[in-house]
Amino acid sequence: MNALKGIFVGLLVSAGNTLAAAPPQTPTAKHALAIMLKSMQDLNYQGTVVFLKNGKLEPMQYTHVSAQGREQERLISLNAPLREIIRDTGNVSCFFKTTQQRSAEHRPFEHSFLIDAPDNPDDLDANYTLTLLGEETIALQPTYIIAIQPKDQLRYARKIWLEKQHFLPLKATVYDHAGKTVEQLVFTELTIKSTLPFTDTQSVKNVTKPTDAVSSAEASFTIQKLPSGFHELFFTRRPLHNSAQPVDHLLLGDGLTLVSVYMEQATNAQASIDSPKAVQSIGAINFFSRTVGGFEFTVMGEVPSETIKLIAENIKLRE
Repeated sequence: MNALKGIFVGLLVSAGNTLAAAPPQTPTAKHALAIMLKSMQDLNYQGTVVFLKNGKLEPMQYTHVSAQGREQERLISLNAPLREIIRDTGNVSCFFKTTQQRSAEHRPFEHSFLIDAPDNPDDLDANYTLTLLGEETIALQPTYIIAIQPKDQLRYARKIWLEKQHFLPLKATVYDHAGKTVEQLVFTELTIKSTLPFTDTQSVKNVTKPTDAVSSAEASFTIQKLPSGFHELFFTRRPLHNSAQPVDHLLLGDGLTLVSVYMEQATNAQASIDSPKAVQSIGAINFFSRTVGGFEFTVMGEVPSETIKLIAENIKLRE
C-alpha cells in the first residue's frame, strides 16, 4: 500500500464537454453506479492508471473515446513487455510492439477494461448489496465511496471511489473474504476532453481475425449446476497456444465477475493421474483442473476457491 500512496499525486480532472451536472443531493449507491456507467460510456477522457495485480504494479496509459454510437478504449503499457490493448465496440485486440503482431477476438459482453458492470444496477440486487459508505479525498479529489458486498461466499467484495463531478471511477478495489486486497486500479491523472481521436485498428499488418461466438449447445460438455447469479455469456471453439488442437471456452458471469471454463483433449499423462484436490492460485486468479472422459477441464476466475470448485465439479460430458 505504501507504493500505491506514492503514486497518488497530481490528479487532475477537467471538463471539456457537456454532461448533466451531478444531482445536488447525496445520491444513493445504485444511482451513483448508474451515473458512473453512463459517464464511462459517453465521455472522452484519458490519463494514467496503475493496476495492482498478482502483487505487481503496472502503470498504463488509458484513453476512452465515444462518438456517434461508437466506443473505444485503449491501454498502452508503460513498462515492458510493451503492448497495446484496444476495445472497439465488441472487438478486443492486443498489439505487441516487439513482434508487430495483433490478435483479436469478439467480446460483446465486455463493457470496460476498468470496471465491468451491468447496464442496469438492479441486476445486482439478487447477489450483491450496494451501499454508499461516505466520502473520501483521493489524490486531492472529493469522492463518493460505493461498497458492493456479496450476499454469499461465492464472490468477492468491492469498493469504488467516484469523483463527484462526473462520477468517473478514480479507484476500485477487490477484496477477498479476509478483507485483503486481491486487485486494485488507481488513476494518477485523468483529464476529460471534448473530443479525442479514434485509433485505427485496421492499419496494422498480421492481424488475426476476431473469434466469433457460437452457441454453447455446440459445446461437448454442460455444467449441471451453476452458482447463484452466474449465467453463460460467450462460447467459442478455437486453437490456443499455437496448437492445432481446438479448445472449447465457455465464459460465465454474474454481472461483475467473469469465470472461464476451458476444455481440451487430455494428454496421456493427464488422463492417467488424478485431478488436483485443491484449487490453486496465481495472484488473484483461482483455478482448478480435472480430467473427465479423456478431456482436461480448467476453471479459472477472480472468485473464491469454493466457486471455482463448485463449477468444476458440476461439469459433465454431453451424451
